[in-house]
Amino acid sequence: MPLQVGIVGLPNVGKSTLFNAITNLKVEAANYPFATIEPNVGTVEVPDERLTKLASIFSSQKTISTTIEFVDIAGLIAGASKGEGLGNAFLASIRETDLICMVVRCFEDKEITHVEGSVDPIRDIEIVNLELMLADEAIIKKRLDKVIPKIKTTKDKIVLAEYELLLKLKKQLEDNKMLYDLKYTDEERKILKSFQLLTCKKMLFVANIKEEELSKENNEYVKQALDYASKNNCAVMKICAKIEEELSELDKDEKLLFMNDLQIKESGLDVLIKSAYKALELQTFFTAGPKEAHAWQFKKGSTTPQCAGIIHTDFERGFIKADIYSAQDLFEYGNESALKNAGKLRLEGKTYIVQDGDVCNFKFNI
Repeated sequence: MPLQVGIVGLPNVGKSTLFNAITNLKVEAANYPFATIEPNVGTVEVPDERLTKLASIFSSQKTISTTIEFVDIAGLIAGASKGEGLGNAFLASIRETDLICMVVRCFEDKEITHVEGSVDPIRDIEIVNLELMLADEAIIKKRLDKVIPKIKTTKDKIVLAEYELLLKLKKQLEDNKMLYDLKYTDEERKILKSFQLLTCKKMLFVANIKEEELSKENNEYVKQALDYASKNNCAVMKICAKIEEELSELDKDEKLLFMNDLQIKESGLDVLIKSAYKALELQTFFTAGPKEAHAWQFKKGSTTPQCAGIIHTDFERGFIKADIYSAQDLFEYGNESALKNAGKLRLEGKTYIVQDGDVCNFKFNI
């Protein structure tokens, strides 16, 4: 399953324009609320120069990148948790995502209406956050209503653990705090999975600005978003959705020229992908040979058997050892033979923690 990022926010903040840009799919981006009703889904490849270099060194017949699935979700308004606007559809769609990417309008434009009547990024963020919290509170209340009668008569450790966790979650929300800020034990994380709570998900803010502000210092709206994010353990990236949409229509050379004119080094898509990976603590390892060069997504801190299991569950079950080296070392030495002679190829066992950029050859026996 690819990493799934939900693009959310109030109506008319630039969600669908951003979605058009990063997926190059032409969904409707209209100047009125609820132009997006059903969630639009688009999968994009994660650009990685290391994979391209590996494919060249091994003369690979096929190159397979990691991917991110972006989901453009209907605009949310105050009262969504109670079904206002398209609230129920919004909340159902966002439960399936790994990361919430909240687009926040940080520019003035009299031609583009704002559902709340004015530009105020903190108010907009808090409207969305409140609706997510209220939706989670409703789920927690339902679970408590089912669990409370049981704890009076049972000694079941799982039931008691769920009850204690629910009380912990309830208090966090009552304190007006997101659930991703809490520390959880491994046991609690297992229980949490069945709840599908929205505020447990990591959040990334995308400050949508005007073209002329791309190469300038942050405007007051962006500064407000940055200040809010720093206090709430979130990240913020600055983007001009309109420019990103234009960039997506250009070929590689035209794109570079346009970016130079705008004095930007990376496209918003590249920055968004890096930000999403960082927020979810994701990294990339590679497998490479004449048939294919393949990039694989993994959670930071994963062991060799766990990474082998990403390729196939049998690889993890029957894991023996792995030949591993850094892609950067390969680029320096030119080929595996020179790499081996330099002592840069290692034989690693079950306890090795795979690093970003490792090239792995897993050995297993079923």
